This record gives sequence, structure tokens and C-alpha cells, in this order.
Amino acid sequence: MVDFTNLERICLPEITSALGNPLPAISLSVLVAGSGPTIVLAHGFPELAFSWRHQAENLIAAGYTVIIPDQRGYGDSDAPENVEDYSLEYLTADLVRLLDYFNIEKATFVGHDWGGVVTWAMPVIYPERTQAVVGVNMPYTPAIGLDILRRLFKKEEDLYMLWFQQRDIPEQVMDPYVEKLFNVMMRRPGSFNKSKAVKEKTVKPMLTGGGKANPFINIKEVSDPGLGFLTQAETDFYVAGFRDNGFRGPINWYRNIDRNSKEFESVGREKLTLPCLMVTAQLDAALPPAMAAAMPSMCSDLEMHNIEDCGHWTQAEKPEQLNKLLIEWFAKKVKP
Repeated sequence: MVDFTNLERICLPEITSALGNPLPAISLSVLVAGSGPTIVLAHGFPELAFSWRHQAENLIAAGYTVIIPDQRGYGDSDAPENVEDYSLEYLTADLVRLLDYFNIEKATFVGHDWGGVVTWAMPVIYPERTQAVVGVNMPYTPAIGLDILRRLFKKEEDLYMLWFQQRDIPEQVMDPYVEKLFNVMMRRPGSFNKSKAVKEKTVKPMLTGGGKANPFINIKEVSDPGLGFLTQAETDFYVAGFRDNGFRGPINWYRNIDRNSKEFESVGREKLTLPCLMVTAQLDAALPPAMAAAMPSMCSDLEMHNIEDCGHWTQAEKPEQLNKLLIEWFAKKVKP
């Protein structure tokens, strides 16, 4: 059984970034296990390496080495103070440093949510280190700038990504309610509107504009609607992972949205020729399958699958289906 309770804390030395800047050393907590071709799994917001608990053992059994970090700002990994230390320049360099640390020339990168933003950037920024890429829910697409989001949502507090641009306030609201936040967020689609989402198998995409798309701002008052998929032990694990550093580091990822687009304009626009797998989730309101519609024109070696009756948290909601898709695709493209 893969043990996520005792990750290896690794000090990654200073590195020169893809932009030519010296980046200081950083320590990350990392799970490393297995043997064979290397698969790096990158989690999203607000998660941990633990989010890949249902995939790790299956990949190891299939003949792969897995490297799964708590990314910077998360869990027991370092959480730098500066906002810019959470830009793509730093996040992609962290993954390269992990490969360097273990003397690995190339790896396949698998990313969910924000982890997908980082892993889709790897073949553009570090093509020589990237063998293949898998997006789980997050497609290969140009980032949506804050100016566009502000046109869609007139009040910044109505969209969590805009609200997160405020310094200090979101963390102050969220940090006291870590357990409640995970109980409210980590649930199956339709928990708040069972009749429509479950019966019609559809949800309204979050970024259509209007309305409210900020589950965090009133977390103190929100009631728990039930239907969460975490066990109490899993909830406790997440709570422990956010107890010391809170949400400041993870929220700082969002505070680099425009910086990332400015510094790496070609990410999401440059065509990819390496093997790519895209797994969408039918009921993900944050990252709906339609966001991946243009990928066949952008990725010449692409396989796409949609997991039905699945929301945003694919690794935990539909682990068997996701594991099957990953292992079958790896067998074709990243043979052990």
C-alpha cells in the first residue's frame, strides 16, 4: 500500500529558469515509488499529492515509477512569501528540478486542475524533458485573462478567481474553516441541485458569466449539503495538510494568471507533437469538456476520453475509469 503519510522532503537546489533567472532552492515533500518509466503527477487546487492516492498503486503495479509532490505552497512543502514565486516560471522549474534530483532525463507529466496548467506548459517550456502529457479535466488551451473574467463578472467577489486577487482577505476568510471547506467542496456533482444535475446529466459551466461562482467567500455560513465522497480519515488528512500554511500559497497561484500569460504567451497556442491524452469529466462546471474542443487542432498525437457522471474531482470520483484510461494509454505510448 502506498503511504502518503510519510513523504520524502527533498531540497531542490538553485536553478536557472527558462527565462534565464536564478531561482532559489526550495524543499518539496514528495512521494517516490515504483520502477520503470517515470510518471510525474501534479495535483490541483486545493489538494495535495494525496489526491493521487487511487492512482499511485495501480501505476506502480503496471510497471512505472511515480513522482508525486506536494507542490510549492501545499502540505509540508515550502511556501514562499512572494506572490511571483508561484508563477509558471517557478512551478515548471520545480518539476524539472525533481527530474534532475533523481537523474531522470525525461518524464510523462499528468496534471489535474492547476496541476494541468503546469504539466501542459512543460512541453512548451521544457520540451527536452517531456515525453508525454496527460490532462485530467484541464485541457491544453490559452489561459483566460483577468480582463476577460472581469467582463463576465461585474463584481469581483462573485468569481473566486477574481476575489483571490485581493491580498490577504481570501486567506483570512478561508483559513479558519479548512475542514468545512473540504466537506463542502469535495462532493459529487448535483449535491446542491440534485434534481437537475443528476437527472439531466448537465451542469452550467462556471465561466458563462453572471450569477455567483465563489464557494469560498461565505464558507462560514454555508451549510453542508451531504453527499461528500471523502471519508473522515481522508478529510483529516487534508485538514492536516493545510493546518500550518493555510491557503495563502495555493491562492498565490491564481495571483499569477496574467503574469503567466505575459511571460509564456506560447503555452496553449503552440502546437504539440508529442503524445497527449485528454480526459474530460461530463459534469465538471469549472472545467467543462467543451473547453477541450479545440485540442484536436492543437495536438497532432492526441487521444481524448470523457468520463460520464463525473464532476471536478475525477481521481476520487471515478478512480477505476481514470486508472483504466491511464494504464491503457501508457501501455501504448509510454511502455514499461
